[in-house]
Amino acid sequence: MLKPDWIAVDWGTSNMRAWAMSASGTVLDEMRSDRGMGSLKPAEFEQALRDAIAAWDHKGTPIIACGMVGSRQGWVEAPYVECPAALDDAAARLVRVAFGAGYQLHIVPGLRCVGSDGQVDVMRGEETQVAGVLAEQPEFDGVVCLPGTHSKWVHISASEIVSFQTAMTGEMFDLMANQSVLRHSVSSDALDQHAFDDAISETLSRPERLAQAMFGIRAEGLLHGLDSAKARGRLSGLLIGAELAATRPYWLGQNVLVGGAPALVALYARALAAQGVPVQTRDAERLTLAGLCLARQSLSEARH
Repeated sequence: MLKPDWIAVDWGTSNMRAWAMSASGTVLDEMRSDRGMGSLKPAEFEQALRDAIAAWDHKGTPIIACGMVGSRQGWVEAPYVECPAALDDAAARLVRVAFGAGYQLHIVPGLRCVGSDGQVDVMRGEETQVAGVLAEQPEFDGVVCLPGTHSKWVHISASEIVSFQTAMTGEMFDLMANQSVLRHSVSSDALDQHAFDDAISETLSRPERLAQAMFGIRAEGLLHGLDSAKARGRLSGLLIGAELAATRPYWLGQNVLVGGAPALVALYARALAAQGVPVQTRDAERLTLAGLCLARQSLSEARH
C-alpha cells in the first residue's frame, strides 16, 4: 500500500480532490470524489475523507486541505485572515483537526478584505492558488485573476495580498444559460469567438446596458436566427466584459497572471489581450498544489 509523506486536499462545494505527495512535492497518486462540502452534513466529513484516502497508508500522515471544508458550513471553520496579508500569516493560522487515533488534518484559512470604499469581500480556497503563484514567482508584483464560479482579482505587492475583489460572473453565466429565458438561445457547447470579442468591446464601452444587451440575445434569436454558438459567445462576452469594466483598476497597466481551468483562462486572456494587456496563464490545479506544498513547508518549519 502506498505510503505518502503527506496528503494534499482541495475540498470545494461540489468536489474533493486529494493527492498523495512525496517529501519533495511530487504527486504519487491522486483521487477525485463528488463528495463536496455542499452535499455533506457536519458529521459526514470525517468518513468522506477516510473513504477518499482509503487506498493509501495514511495513518500518522499529515493532511493539509484548502477550500470550503474550512467554511462555516464545512467540517471546522478556519477563521479568515485580514488583508493585507503575507503568506506567513495564513500558514501560521492553519486550523488543526484531530480525528481518530493518529490522524490529523490541517485546514488553510481564507482571507477577508475591506476595500477603501468600505466594500467587504472574502475568499476561501483561492488564497492557496495565490500562494502557488508566489511559490513559483516569489518576486511577482501585480494582479492575479482567478476566473471561475466567483472570479477573484487579487492585488499582490511585496509578497503580500494587498486587496481583492470578487465577481459572480461564472455563477451568473450558469444561471442565465441554464435557468433563464436565454437557455433556449445558448444550448450549444460551442462558443463563437468573434461574437465573444464583439460583446467584450460592447459591454466594456457601455456596461450599464448589460441587462438590455442580454435580452437582445433572445430577440436576435427569435427575429434574425442568431445561432447558438454566437449566442453563447455573446453571453459570455457580455458578462466577462462587465467584469472587466468593474475591475479596470486591477488590470489596467498591471502585470497580470490568469489562473484557472484552461478553457476559461483562454477566454480571459483573449479579452485582456484585446485591451492591450499581456498576461501569463496557469492551470488552477498546478497553482493549488504549489500553494499546498508551501503550506506543508510552513507546517514542517513550525514543528522544528
